[in-house]
Amino acid sequence: MSQKSLQRIRVVDSHTGGEPTRVVVRGAPEPCGKTMREKREAFACENDWIRTATVCEPRGHDAMVGALLCKPCADDCIAGVIFFNNVGVLRGCLHGTMGLAVTLQHLGLIGSGKHRIDTPTGVVTVDLAEDGATVTVGNVRSYRSATGVEIVVSGYGTVRGDVAWGGNWFFLAEAPSGLRLEAGNIEQLTDFTWRIRNELEAANIRGTDGEEIDHIEIFGPPSNPETADSKNFVLCPGKAYDRSPCGTGTSAKLACLAANGQLEPGGIWRQAGILDSVFTGSIELATGEEGGVMPTVTGTAYLTGESDLLLDPADPFVTSFSVGLQDVTLLNEARNPVGS
Repeated sequence: MSQKSLQRIRVVDSHTGGEPTRVVVRGAPEPCGKTMREKREAFACENDWIRTATVCEPRGHDAMVGALLCKPCADDCIAGVIFFNNVGVLRGCLHGTMGLAVTLQHLGLIGSGKHRIDTPTGVVTVDLAEDGATVTVGNVRSYRSATGVEIVVSGYGTVRGDVAWGGNWFFLAEAPSGLRLEAGNIEQLTDFTWRIRNELEAANIRGTDGEEIDHIEIFGPPSNPETADSKNFVLCPGKAYDRSPCGTGTSAKLACLAANGQLEPGGIWRQAGILDSVFTGSIELATGEEGGVMPTVTGTAYLTGESDLLLDPADPFVTSFSVGLQDVTLLNEARNPVGS
């Protein structure tokens, strides 16, 4: 067929602590909205085919997180971003924000130093180091909304944990005795955390805003106490596990530690993920009556690819195996101004 009939979406790929991020930098329509939250809702309602075409099979996979680079709504921000995965849009994503930072540098849009990014959860800051890989993210206010929440999990008995916000909603609990946090136990860890999520939903246990708790974080001793203070396993909304220590999950963990009096401002927490990559976190106390903390999380992100994804209108699986053709011809004229 003619090359001109193929539609193109330009992407830049990276990974942060082993967890992939795919930034859509050109070829996608700009979502409408006066705030990034409105843009996120518009993207989910009107352009979900971009999500499926870029991160779902056959071009992506279940663990891939996508990020749409778009215009910021806040005047003092260098860029806006909407995150998504294999099942829908996400609220926040810190590993993805680190990936976005190295992508923006690769595109020549930022240099090292501090920059503000507009996201659906609020404005976050990125501080890109001179090495071009180390990124420190100043996250939105994080807090614990409930503690000592008990659920009965089939095959495991009573599980007791906390509910916390770190840019996504988390249920955090200690891994049960005998369930080691090792890469060789991925299937058992996934089964356990998926059962927790189902029980939370059945019991209608939700975040303070009534939103679903769609991230499950279990934790235990680190593999190497010299490099980390704790190790976690995080199950994401689409039943894929986070290869990194999870940035929003680390923020939720920091909020719980602070609420327990186990972490003070100026203190350092080193959070390992299931692959033993490490995020380093610290906090400042949030101002105002609502309380909580303002987390700062540092990790490393590395570029892994840059390519054009090709969409053939004649392909019955053009926007994924599960979604058919939906206005793909709109891509002919659509261009992302930020990434152009």
